[in-house]
Amino acid sequence: MWTQTNPTNWFEIPVSDLNRAKEFYEYIFGTELILNEMGPMEMAWFPMIEGAPGATGTLMKSEGYIPSHQGILVYFSVENIEDVLKKVTDRGGNTLNPKTSIGEYGYIAHFEDCEGNRVGLHAMQ
Repeated sequence: MWTQTNPTNWFEIPVSDLNRAKEFYEYIFGTELILNEMGPMEMAWFPMIEGAPGATGTLMKSEGYIPSHQGILVYFSVENIEDVLKKVTDRGGNTLNPKTSIGEYGYIAHFEDCEGNRVGLHAMQ
């Protein structure tokens, strides 16, 4: 059954080295991720604001979670794509697709994180 909200409420980004990935994402987004364990799963949770729009998620280190360019593509909302892409390359990531206009819906870009995942960015300017 479909709910009356936006369909995404959680995401998981596979990682091989949780501490390296945590430091990478904290640096590029200027925020703190919270370490957590649930059984054999090791996670670093992105911040969440209860009742706010948008989804939150985690970096996930667990059996069967393999970083890659294939599969689901998560987009992070940012204010300035170029600033984030510079931080990505500062920390060993790569720009895969530079800032590209999507018309009235703003701009997107893709990067490869320190673990080998393809990740998207979205901004209105």
